[in-house]
Amino acid sequence: MEKRIGDKHVTLPDITLPTTAVILADGLYPMSGPAAEILRSAPRVVCCDGAANRFVVRRMRRPEAIVGDCDSLSAWVRHLCREVVHQDDDQLTNDLTKAVGYCVGQGATDIVILGATGRREDHTLGNISLLCDYARRANVAMVTDNGVFIPMTGRRSFESFAGQQASIFVLNPGSRVVYEGLKYPLPEERLRSWWQGTLNESLGEVFTIECDGDAIVFRAFEGAAARCRPRRGRK
Repeated sequence: MEKRIGDKHVTLPDITLPTTAVILADGLYPMSGPAAEILRSAPRVVCCDGAANRFVVRRMRRPEAIVGDCDSLSAWVRHLCREVVHQDDDQLTNDLTKAVGYCVGQGATDIVILGATGRREDHTLGNISLLCDYARRANVAMVTDNGVFIPMTGRRSFESFAGQQASIFVLNPGSRVVYEGLKYPLPEERLRSWWQGTLNESLGEVFTIECDGDAIVFRAFEGAAARCRPRRGRK
């Protein structure tokens, strides 16, 4: 089965996931699971500003590009990678958005974002919330050590496994959400807040979600299931 993030059926990520760009953001460096494997196997990596500091030291090679305002780029890495630094001082967008724009400008159609969570909670929330904006420009997924975020609108089916922890975050309050293949019912059909679609559980190999607004779906990797138990009190 072809594994494309933008298809109506979304598979779980692994090192065979086709990508035309891998972006490494300056959050927690990928250390395990598919996130680390994708980074290790990626032939081309675009780093957001300060993420290049750790990438160059850990991987002992230059990224394809370093994009951002370069305020956290070390002098040594900036000198070593001077030919691939693309400085953008625009303060109305963050470095991840600049990196996505660079990749799209280079013709990328499938983008996997790594290292976009952790360290600063405000950066984490901002990066996740931008996924639906990015999805209007390319097929995009955000992969962490614990799972994967996929932006969606309309109807989408997701590859899964029984017991997989899953959450739905609606970005437009009042969005209508219906689904099949998840264990717990929604408190109401139109969700008014982020938390109302969170901490659910897959019943089998696939679940389907339909939303009339922008939404972001998180699926936990199997090894992370014990850290993502469903909310108590659900029936």
